[in-house]
Amino acid sequence: MKKNPTSILAIVCILAILGIIYASMMPQWISKDEEALADFSTERALNQVEIIAQKPHYVGSTNHELVANYLKLELNRIGLETSIQEGFTLNDKGLLVKSKNILARIKGTDNSKALLLLSHYDSAPHSFSKGASDDASGVATILEGIRAFLYAKQPHKNDIIILFSDAEELGLNGAALFVNKHPWAKDVGLVINFEARGSSGPSYMLMETNKGNQALVKEFANAKAQYPVSNSLMYSIYKMLPNDTDLTVFREQGNIQGFNFAFIDGHYNYHTQQDDVQHLSKTTLKHQGTYLMPLLKYFSNVNLNETNSAEDDVYFSVPFSFISYPFTWVFPMTIIALGLLIIFIFIGKAKRVITFREIFRGFVPLLGAITISGLVTFLGWKILLQIYPQYSDLLNGFTYNGHAYIGAFVTLSIAISFAFYHHFSEAKITMNHFVAPLLLWIIINAFLANSLTGAGFLIIPVYFGILLFGIFVITQHYSLGVNLLFSIPALAIIAPFIVMFPVGLGLKILFGSAILTVLLFGLLLPVFGDFYKKGAWTMFFFAVSIGFFIYAGYHSGYKQGEAKSNSLLYVYNANTNSAVWTTYDVNLDEWTKTYLGEKNQKAVGLNSLPLASKYNSAFTYNAIAPVVDVPKPTIAFLKDSVVGNNRYLKIKITPNRKVNRYDIYANPKMTFFNFKANGVATSGEKGNRLERDGGKILCYYVVGNEPLVMDFYINKSSVFDMDLIESSFDLMTNPLFQIKPRSDWMMPTPFVLNDAVLIQQKIKKYTAPVAPLAPATAVKDSTVIAKDSLKPVVKPE
Repeated sequence: MKKNPTSILAIVCILAILGIIYASMMPQWISKDEEALADFSTERALNQVEIIAQKPHYVGSTNHELVANYLKLELNRIGLETSIQEGFTLNDKGLLVKSKNILARIKGTDNSKALLLLSHYDSAPHSFSKGASDDASGVATILEGIRAFLYAKQPHKNDIIILFSDAEELGLNGAALFVNKHPWAKDVGLVINFEARGSSGPSYMLMETNKGNQALVKEFANAKAQYPVSNSLMYSIYKMLPNDTDLTVFREQGNIQGFNFAFIDGHYNYHTQQDDVQHLSKTTLKHQGTYLMPLLKYFSNVNLNETNSAEDDVYFSVPFSFISYPFTWVFPMTIIALGLLIIFIFIGKAKRVITFREIFRGFVPLLGAITISGLVTFLGWKILLQIYPQYSDLLNGFTYNGHAYIGAFVTLSIAISFAFYHHFSEAKITMNHFVAPLLLWIIINAFLANSLTGAGFLIIPVYFGILLFGIFVITQHYSLGVNLLFSIPALAIIAPFIVMFPVGLGLKILFGSAILTVLLFGLLLPVFGDFYKKGAWTMFFFAVSIGFFIYAGYHSGYKQGEAKSNSLLYVYNANTNSAVWTTYDVNLDEWTKTYLGEKNQKAVGLNSLPLASKYNSAFTYNAIAPVVDVPKPTIAFLKDSVVGNNRYLKIKITPNRKVNRYDIYANPKMTFFNFKANGVATSGEKGNRLERDGGKILCYYVVGNEPLVMDFYINKSSVFDMDLIESSFDLMTNPLFQIKPRSDWMMPTPFVLNDAVLIQQKIKKYTAPVAPLAPATAVKDSTVIAKDSLKPVVKPE
């Protein structure tokens, strides 16, 4: 048996297999020429993205209205009649907003259920995001796909509804408005939703079902998407995370199921100023198109009444294919795998090529490599966060050099695996030691069969390993070609998760990738264990790992296009007539220090009324700021009366400046009944008691400076204790402040209320000891009591 040439050939073959697997996940290039008008064109779709994502277009902004008008015109241009649905919704998390949905409908030849194509057109607020990936890419995919579909005069039985939803970034409110209020909602049989949580990488398919997925899995396979990338484990994990999409509303509130298509790589650009056309991958956009066109053609013609089922399937994609089988097979397949392995062990024992002593010794390098790799990676990342504190600036948990760290820890785990097998295993006993990883994988699958059934497909590579083991004990012959061939399922099914987990869940999960690398190494032991110079390969992969670490360290800084996120807010407390600058940042930079000073003072009192954010971020530092004459809102008690044991209130809060958001709080001891905000109650509310968590009542995103009107009653013995925070997103442009621009290597922190001017004050009435003031409309800074309330007059505080 040749030593070095065989080893090198094996590594080259594995790298080639991995390259083919990656290339098969998504298109690797796009046509430079315009595709035929009847085909989906990535360039035409990209042109749409460029127009939609010229500027930030969050709800309440001028650009938001411009984008809405543009989408109506584009749908008209391709021959569709559009309609607008507009109205307030209040979700179960207290998010209130007036949404504007844009709709069109293409009639089919039958009166069966309709197919709905869905994407949201609003961009994320607070962070100057242009929303190119999230979700101009989805809107553009649908616009270009529908244009090509209509041009080709594709026959279709089902109606096709196009919904460009609003306020997804705030609380999925546009989708809720459609599902609960629009007459077309009852016609929808299936939804295809295009989303993004990054700016590059393959687009993954995730299903949303209330019952079984079996029918949807079968129909998706029948649609024959060219580059399917999906598996049932991803959706099992997705359901555990707080990453709902518009489609979630359809499933939960309308019992309407469907498909999500979303890409997640380049997560550091998500919801940031860098979500622009320059950062959006063209091949990723093309991948979205390769899903839409076959699915649109297929699902516009099948009976959508038959896409429901009570049974679930395990499903997974392999290069250019999509495989599924029932959940009920998972546990029996695990038992059968164990039975086959035991049979082959006893055959090997009878042939004297397998010994129980060596089988048990095989657990030493395997468990040793798993333990050390996991610990080194877990502690290593903790140490790196101390060495590079700037990594904490990116709240999403994935750094710009994150892929280099994946490479570093994965190759380090391979080096550790080679080291353990170098010291505790030899080539002549490799197949004895191969039993240990096979047994461990069977145990893992037995556990998953009960706790995470969606991962049931992970038994497939184990079967190929068991068959390879069986071939050896029967023939007692090694073959590099056969070993590599039987290793392909492990590489195709397991290897993508090594990258996918930290990309999707953050670099804090890198230790999981390290452990999975060792487990994959175990399934490839018939290839790697046959290497005679494992010590040399240990040093090789260790050197590669060091190279990745050096590269990551060299690229640990910030630059334009890979910017540092920072935050600054001006908070005026009207109750104390004082003001502060504040930030969420842990690491202050030259820009934030201009306002917060060199000596950092911990934020005091600012977190008593917590502002909602994705990662529950709190203020870190503050500094005294000058009191600026920012007009306070007008608070009017339109109703305050007692009937029996109840006190009925109607409170109107009217802005006296251009504002974007109101956050309303109340003492947790107050209980609210029949609560309505701007005429709407909480979606899906059961009973008349307002359910809330802590002191937060609602967060209202303002459109057109419309006032907030709250209508409710409380127990008359309750102490009335409510607060408001009024915010405008204009700190950087407000002439009252003259904030200096950020450097080009900085950007606003996403996921938090940022670059804002805040006014905090109590919601209360004031009794005037002097003559009445002018009417409320003439008072710039006042709290007003309507004529039917208890006190007729107001005095400015």
